[in-house]
Amino acid sequence: MLVGFGNHFATEAVTGALPVGQNSPQRVPFGLYAEQVSGTAFTAPRAENRRSWLYRLRPTASHPPFAPYDGGSRMRSAPFAEVPASPNRLRWDPLPRPDAPTDFVDGLMTYGGNGDVANGSGIGIHLFAANRSMTDRAFQNADGEMLIVPHAGTLRLVTEFGVLTVAPLSVALIPRGVRFRVELPDGPAHGYVCENYGAHFRLPDLGPIGSNGLANPRDFETPAAAFEDLDTPTQIVQKFLGGLFTTTIDHSPFDVVAWHGNLAPCRYDLRRFNTINTVSFDHPDPSIFTVLTSPSDIPGTANCDFVIFPPRWMVAEATFRPPWFHRNIMSEFMGLIEGVYDAKAGGFAPGGASLHNCMSGHGPDRASYDKAVAANLAPHRIEHSMAFMFESRHVIRPTRFATESPLCQLDYDDCWSDFQKAQLPR
Repeated sequence: MLVGFGNHFATEAVTGALPVGQNSPQRVPFGLYAEQVSGTAFTAPRAENRRSWLYRLRPTASHPPFAPYDGGSRMRSAPFAEVPASPNRLRWDPLPRPDAPTDFVDGLMTYGGNGDVANGSGIGIHLFAANRSMTDRAFQNADGEMLIVPHAGTLRLVTEFGVLTVAPLSVALIPRGVRFRVELPDGPAHGYVCENYGAHFRLPDLGPIGSNGLANPRDFETPAAAFEDLDTPTQIVQKFLGGLFTTTIDHSPFDVVAWHGNLAPCRYDLRRFNTINTVSFDHPDPSIFTVLTSPSDIPGTANCDFVIFPPRWMVAEATFRPPWFHRNIMSEFMGLIEGVYDAKAGGFAPGGASLHNCMSGHGPDRASYDKAVAANLAPHRIEHSMAFMFESRHVIRPTRFATESPLCQLDYDDCWSDFQKAQLPR
């Protein structure tokens, strides 16, 4: 594996395949084809520019026309207007295992999102449940990069750049336009996906934190070059402007023998996150748990933040330690990878999800509140828990599937229904 977030890498699966000194020489070694993948405009500032050169057995331009995909997908795209937006808080049970054979592409189900895919802003939020590997099939998303967060089961991601194995407590980031295949080496898999239509995910600035902390660049792993030399018909499913389209080529698309650049898939182990917290009283805003951010045109306000709540020490004195009651201008979609979230005593299960939109009041349920105000405030450690949040400046509009699904908990509001009125002195 190659390490470092946003670094320029050079890797070859066959010695001598990578051209030296030129990106596209007149004759590429071994008769390979040079092809650039640009994740930003050519003229983007150097610090923002993302592109890689691929040296492959055949150019990707060699394919028949695409036609609409008729697989009955439940994947949707922005703008989301299937149902009216609502200020109501929503929560869902985990997805069940599919009854029919279902791979990653057909197992994607959209819960909501915001922005407009045509304008390059906003996000789509999906969950997936798959019970078989993609076979002779690849997926390519022209609408946005995909942050994949497994909850159960291991994913083996075969990409044009090489192979990544991603298990729960790790995440993978697939750049826009990169073809990949999802295999299930250990059986069925479930998880979450944030499809980012906006600016690339990147590490957040650390500001007063200093030069170290949170997610470290060296902990992001990018695959070394690997390729398939297979003359086997392969279906390509492409997402383009919200629609799914398909074509078939007569060979494996994973035929890149060498590549170099700073645009590539990567994997990150969430257990390597260097958590920051208070050692006095109160507690900082949850932005201190940001792993990756996609900035918007408003400084300091994200198109999307990917935030985690990992195992950590709680030591704040004279402080209500769980998340406090709050209303937030940012909209929050939460998921739970493992364990119990410290603001909910029940109902929020691993593999489940919740949505608290802009200015919707939320916070701990009654049982969590009572436990926290009565707790002995000795130092204690939250263990075996990993919740996360996709947080966005835009309201997250749920899909019809999400609002009408039997997984949607119609009694979610009840967890705040039995708080008693405070008694003032007379």
